Order: sequence, then C-alpha cells, then structure tokens
Amino acid sequence: MSAGKHRRAKAGDLVALFLDMMATERGASRNTLEAYRRDLDDYADHLGGKKRDIGKANTEDIRGYLAALSRRHLAATSVARRLSAIRQLHRFLYVEGKRKDDPAAVLEGPRRGRALPKVLSVDEVTRLLATAHAESEKAAKGERVRAARMVCLLEVLYATGLRVSELIALPATAARADGGVITVRGKGGKERLVPLGEAACKAMRSYLSIRKEAGGEGSRWLFPSFGESGHMTRQHAARELKALAGRAGIEPRKISPHVLRHAFASHLLANGADLRIVQALLGHADVSTTQIYTHVLDERLKSMVRDLHPLADD
Repeated sequence: MSAGKHRRAKAGDLVALFLDMMATERGASRNTLEAYRRDLDDYADHLGGKKRDIGKANTEDIRGYLAALSRRHLAATSVARRLSAIRQLHRFLYVEGKRKDDPAAVLEGPRRGRALPKVLSVDEVTRLLATAHAESEKAAKGERVRAARMVCLLEVLYATGLRVSELIALPATAARADGGVITVRGKGGKERLVPLGEAACKAMRSYLSIRKEAGGEGSRWLFPSFGESGHMTRQHAARELKALAGRAGIEPRKISPHVLRHAFASHLLANGADLRIVQALLGHADVSTTQIYTHVLDERLKSMVRDLHPLADD
C-alpha cells in the first residue's frame, strides 16, 4: 500500500471510531452522522494533500485547512461547523488515548451572529387556523379527510411546537392522549411529555373520526401515506402548509413547520412562560439553543419596566 493510501485508510479508521461514538453514546441521527462524515472526509483529504494525517496533524495544519476553506469562499457558518467537527474529533482522539495532544483545543472559530428565527404573529397564526377550519367545514365529501387532516396538523403543531419529524411520526393512538399529554420521541431517541390543548385534542379526534368514516381506520400513524415510511413526509407537510398560507393571504415563503415551532416558543415566552419550561417543551438538550428567543424576553422585560415602574410615566 502506498503512503498516501495508508494515510487515508488510517484517517478513515479514526473518523469511523469517532462516528461510532457519536451514534452509540450521543444518539446522533443518520443525517447528523453523514454531515460529520462529509466534513471530516474533506478535512482528511486536505491533510492528505499536504502529506499529513489526522493522527499527526498539528494546530498549524488545522489553521491551514481553515485558511483553505476561506479561499473557497465558504460562509462563516460552514467554516464554524467544520471546525466544530474537527474539535470534537480531536478531543475524542485525545480522551481515548489515540493521540497524546489535542491540536484543535486552542483554536477559535469565526465570529458569527445568530440569526433571529422567523416568527409568525398571533394574528397570522389565527388566520391560518381560521382558514383551515373554514375549508374543513365546507369540504366536499371527497376532500373531507384531507381538510380535516390539515386542521389536525396545524392545531397539533402550534399547540406543541413539535419538530416536523416528530409530528409526522405520531401514532394514531396520540388522539387518545391521557390527560391531554402525549409522549414524543425526539432527537437521539429521547422521549419527553408534551401537553396538548383542548383544540388540538378535538382536532385529532375529529380527524380520526372522519378518516374512519372514509374507510381509512387501519393505519398505525396519525398522518398515514402510501410512501415507504407509512406516514406523511416532511416535504409533504411543508407543501400543505405553504398552500394553506397562500389561501389565507399570507406569503407562502414565510411559512414552514419550523416557523410554526418558532411561533409556539415565541408566543409562549411573550405571554410569560419561563425559558426553561419552553426548553423542555421543545426538547432542546441545552438551554443555549432555546436562547435564540431571548429577543422576546428582552421585549417582555422592557414592557414590564414601562408598565410597572412607578416613574415610567414621568
């Protein structure tokens, strides 16, 4: 085996060990693992071109790779993501004794501002819901199931803030939620309890009743389809929401399942919910992820000072 092939094989073995750890210990999803693999393979290829490898790379080698990414005009967010993968890889190799040092520990990533999430106003969500309900009430016999499904999807999404992947994978038994609470399996297979409002519970029961009348009782999924997974896809859910938005007089580009998740969180915080509670409801492992909504808290604090401070009117 040539020296170059040997380096690539050795780098591949180290990356494979790291990815195995991410899968088994941290419950990383297949998509997450593939993203790490692509980033780390690119890093390994760069090192190979310099006749270096992951097992012996030093801090200057990593700096050289980051400089090469800049020359390729990658966005700061993409560079930061790759550096994060490299840091985690080298930290793992050091902890596992595969290396005697961690060459990435001293490196700082590019500064990047965190974009505020797109959020719908309460009025816009109300219009979406009103349009979905009106269409369901007026639906012809052949369209009743689809219209009721849209109401159910929208009510549950806004009532819970679920990720779209969690929403489409809900079982039909969720409609029989005990005490208005459902168990959701989130990222890494972690389960959490999510409360449902009465409107969402009613929408699920009504939808399943209409589905049963139409002869579609058999599926185990709340939102079944004929695809390989057996349930509605994320893309299908997004298309349905955008189409509804257009009919409600809202720009379709403003709407996605994730935007409704943001609306759920932002509206809760604006009305006094605690950040830690919202973190638990969203299924965020770290509260720092939930802190993208701190702009809502800032506005709430300003309003409290304006409305409650004794000298606010002076």
